[in-house]
Parts: sequence; structure tokens; C-alpha cells
Amino acid sequence: MKAILVGLGSAGFSWYKRLRDRGLLAAVVEVDSTMKAKMNEDPFPFYTSLEEALQCEHADFLVNVTSPMMHTVVNNAAFDHKLAVLCEKPISFDYAESIEVVARAAREKLPFMIAENYRRMPCIRKMKELLDEGVIGRLSSLDIQFYRYHHVQRRYTVSILDDIGVHHLDMIRYLSGKEGKTVQAKLYNPVNAWEEDGAVINAYAFIELEGGITAAYNASIASRGTETPWSGNWRLEGTEGAMEVVDMQIRVIRNGGVQLFEDYSGVDATDTLTEFLASLQEGREAETSGRDYLKTGALVHYAKLASETGQTQEIKVPTL
Repeated sequence: MKAILVGLGSAGFSWYKRLRDRGLLAAVVEVDSTMKAKMNEDPFPFYTSLEEALQCEHADFLVNVTSPMMHTVVNNAAFDHKLAVLCEKPISFDYAESIEVVARAAREKLPFMIAENYRRMPCIRKMKELLDEGVIGRLSSLDIQFYRYHHVQRRYTVSILDDIGVHHLDMIRYLSGKEGKTVQAKLYNPVNAWEEDGAVINAYAFIELEGGITAAYNASIASRGTETPWSGNWRLEGTEGAMEVVDMQIRVIRNGGVQLFEDYSGVDATDTLTEFLASLQEGREAETSGRDYLKTGALVHYAKLASETGQTQEIKVPTL
């Protein structure tokens, strides 16, 4: 199988090396011709025009690593050529637009997956495995803390939920196995934050999930204290115990004892590319397909709406 890679920025170059090293790269598309220098003497075709690449190159799928504002344009161009797509998150900053993109892929039976990598981390997969085994009984609540100083220059304004929080909200869905019902939220900029038009730097959200499970999320990308891992620190309460995950170490507290988990070997933690290829070869829907990822996007969308209105929002996801 061969892929056209679109985007050769920092994230795009990581994808470039991954596709190149696995013998999957057909061509590269990047509007900034100076970025071709990153490829050194690698012999892959380089285009500044996506349409030209789509017409000239034979490929089985497209990997979309452009800026989020360009995701829909690139995805639709790939769909026009009947290509499967692996797209970086988010589908779009606009939830209605996300729905339209996923609906088109579903209507035309084109595989469409979002490259959600946090849920594929070995520690997170182990957490899920332990939860499914019932080590703390039935899950009742999740508490997530995320603190880092993450002031980066992008081609778009960074919002904590769009940029980082979407990963954590996706992990809430993954670990609980439940979907959101309602959300209350406050998105704001703390007094120690940098000045940037449109930036949203701190987030607090309280989510009610199916089955009466609750999730509390507190996050900042302007924290000057001890940093958490990118995946955050977690406390999960169950009917028979609790699970604490701090700095990627899992502690299960039950019956007055504590069990520490540090070895994640043997856990199913394949990367997003491997999962996408497997889904294509097996003719099945990928784990973080666009259709499924709309449910994560809904948590982001309605959290923003809850913050804007000051009201609890019912989470609604279209059936596609």
C-alpha cells in the first residue's frame, strides 16, 4: 500500500519518517517549497499542488497533516479521488463541518480515521485492560489533572480543548466505555497567561456519562508548577477500589492494599498507522474512525457551548 502525505511541518515530518521507513510513501505535498529540504536526497516526488499529486500519483490512502483549517479541503479532495484518509485531529474546528465530512465518507463508503494517539499509549491501554478486568469493580468517577506550560507558535490560535484537551476527553470515552450525556464547563485565561487573540488556555469541565459515571477535568497550558505527563494524571474511583495514575505509573488501591503496575509489555498498544492499515486490510471500521470520533468532537463542542452560555449542555451526536 502507498500513501500521499500532505503537510511537512513538525508533525508532518514525523509522519514522513514513519511512512518512509515502512515503505509506504508514494509522494509528499507541501505548499511551502522550502520544506522540501527536510527530505534531503530522498527520491520521493514532491508537489506544491495537492490536485496535481492526486492526478499524477497512484496511492491507496492519504495522510492529512495540514493545519486544522485546511483539513476539510484536503479530506474532500482525497474523497473526490476515492482515497481512504488518515487525518490528524481535529476533523475540523467547526463541529457542523466535522459532521458533514464524516457523513460524506460514510455515504461514499470511504475509510476515514482520525489519528488519535493518546489512547494508544501502553499505560493507557493497561488502564483499560485493568478496568475491563474489574480490578476496582464498576467504574463510578474519573478525575483528570493536566498541567503544562505549552506556549508554541502555530499557524492558528491554540485553544486548550482543540489542541490538547481533545485527547483527554477521548480518553474519558475510551476508558469508561461510555458516552457523554451532559457537560458543564468554564474555559478561561488565567492572570499568568500570555496575550494572544482568541487563545483559550485553561479549562474546567464536569461531564455526566452514561450509567451515572462522572468525569471532572481540570487543565492548563500555562502552568508554571510541576508538569504532568501529556496524558495527564488520573484518579478513577470504582465500587471496589480506586486507580491512581501519576507520571504514567498505575497504582490500584483495593482492600487496604496497593498494587503498582510499571511493566506494560504485552499490552496491545499499536500505533495509529498500524491500526489504520489493519482496518483497511481487514475491511473493518478503524478504532478512532471519523464516525466514532464525532463523539469525542461532541464533548469539545458542547463544553465550549456550555462555557459560552454558562448553562449545562446536553451532548447530542448525529446518527450516521
